[in-house]
Amino acid sequence: MLKKLIILWFITTLSGCGYNSFQSSDETIKASWGEVLNQYQRRADLVPNLVNIVKGYASHEKDVLIQVTQARSKVSSIQVTPELVNDEKAFASFIAAQGQMTQAISSLLAVAESYPELKSSSLFRDLQAQIEGTENRITVARNRYIAAIKEYNITVRSFPSNITAMFFGYRTKNSFTVENEYRISNAPKVDFNTTP
Repeated sequence: MLKKLIILWFITTLSGCGYNSFQSSDETIKASWGEVLNQYQRRADLVPNLVNIVKGYASHEKDVLIQVTQARSKVSSIQVTPELVNDEKAFASFIAAQGQMTQAISSLLAVAESYPELKSSSLFRDLQAQIEGTENRITVARNRYIAAIKEYNITVRSFPSNITAMFFGYRTKNSFTVENEYRISNAPKVDFNTTP
């Protein structure tokens, strides 16, 4: 009888300890991360088409085209597994590679501004709109992921669920961060007093 009471007590306390919250949060994180990866893959799939169109109009802009191709190659070479979010170094490497891809695409689109006939190409405009839409989707997916990580990390650090976290080995997870926090903390200087 005592054994049954202990088991009943253990089951009752286990339900209030946050274990189920960890499971739910972990699944939300996996789904949110999957959506982030889907959007990054969509962008990576669009890039070769964009490069080929720009190459046709701006073949002498070789450096920018190489930069985009190398950034895409680097992104594609990273082994993306569900454990990536738990490995701080691998996660930082993945985020850095995606940042390079974003910069390379921005450079490519800036080059395209110099070519009026390229800008007037309907194929280019469609791809540019798809890239811009994908960047917006990436932002939304990253925001959802950040919210899921925040909820999970709060559960890991809050009492009494932090005891469950220690017992089962749950740790806080990494979220997206700003690459150069110092640079964005300083407002850009604007000087209207320049003379031509």
